[in-house]
Amino acid sequence: MKMKKIIIVVLVIALIIVVYSYATKKKVSPPVQHGVSVLAGKASQKTMPLLIEAIGTVEAYNTVTFYSRIMGQLLKIHFKEGQDVKKGEPLFTIDPAPYQEKLKNAEAKLAQDEAQLKYNEAEAKRYAYLAEKGAVSQSDFESKQMLAATSEAIVKADRSDVDNARLNLEYCYIRAPFDGRTGAYGVNEGTMVKDNDTKLTVINQITPVYVKFSVPEKQLSEIRKYMTSGALKVQCNPSGLQEKSSDGTLSFIDNTVDSATGMIMLKGTFPNKERSLWPGQFVNVVLQLTQEQNAVIVPARAVQMSQSGPYIFIIKSDMKVEYRLVTVLRTTGDETVISKGVKPDEVVVTDGQLKLKDGFPVEIKESLSTVKTATQEKPVGPSNTKTGSTPGNKK
Repeated sequence: MKMKKIIIVVLVIALIIVVYSYATKKKVSPPVQHGVSVLAGKASQKTMPLLIEAIGTVEAYNTVTFYSRIMGQLLKIHFKEGQDVKKGEPLFTIDPAPYQEKLKNAEAKLAQDEAQLKYNEAEAKRYAYLAEKGAVSQSDFESKQMLAATSEAIVKADRSDVDNARLNLEYCYIRAPFDGRTGAYGVNEGTMVKDNDTKLTVINQITPVYVKFSVPEKQLSEIRKYMTSGALKVQCNPSGLQEKSSDGTLSFIDNTVDSATGMIMLKGTFPNKERSLWPGQFVNVVLQLTQEQNAVIVPARAVQMSQSGPYIFIIKSDMKVEYRLVTVLRTTGDETVISKGVKPDEVVVTDGQLKLKDGFPVEIKESLSTVKTATQEKPVGPSNTKTGSTPGNKK
């Protein structure tokens, strides 16, 4: 009996120890399960321009290639290569001496033949009087009349030769037809130039300039529609450069669609007072058709593509995502215009979509590579709620 009591006491003590150890042991809370880390942005509503983007090339407003109209020695070049010139300024002088002599000879011959004409006309009048009196024969009278008429024709030819000699002399002095910028020399001083054969230089008018670009023919109807409301604005800047855009207006639509490419050529006119555009330069062109009021905008990165079409993940107030198909109108820069599927102020996922499915919990981060600390500014979230995790397991 004594042994039994001892065993019972030992068991009771052991039981007390076990119960005490469980009672004093700290309770461990279940691990918190975080949502999928994503970046987010808000849908907004604002006025958005309706734009057509293209690649264009700059063209001179006017361009002239100079050739000599006469043959002779190039006596003087009055400009430097790449110089700006004004309308009427001298560019080239071809040796005028031979043409001055030709003009003097033509004028001398004209004077001689005019004197002969004057004499023959006087003779014709005198013989007309004598013929009336019967003092001379009819044949002599007609001969004098013919000589007077012949002299008159010769004088007309002489006057034409004088005009031609003066014109050739004028061609010795080549002047700028408009304000522009000269190109490289085609010849040097002292060179013998041939008429209509020797290229002298090229002048381009670069204030203003044209920018030529092409758009698909399907956009032609929209362009013509909005042109009825006034001139359409065109902006351009050199390709690959972050320079200030130049502003111009659409001034020309070609009368034919290129059947090989399905494109139609347009031109915009730009004042180019700062000369940021240069003939032959490639530029990025933006044609603005109109301003669309109250358009719903989301960051372009929020829109993803699937077999069903474009879609977006919406972050709801419970920090779970909702999969939605959307209708995209267009993308301008880093913004996409949505016509259906998103409302203003809704929060959308902009990065991390590949890890999501409909109903997944999410945690909004400032960067997917670093975790935000408590002292940092809170990211965009539904109704500006505190960023945190939503308990629950991933599906």
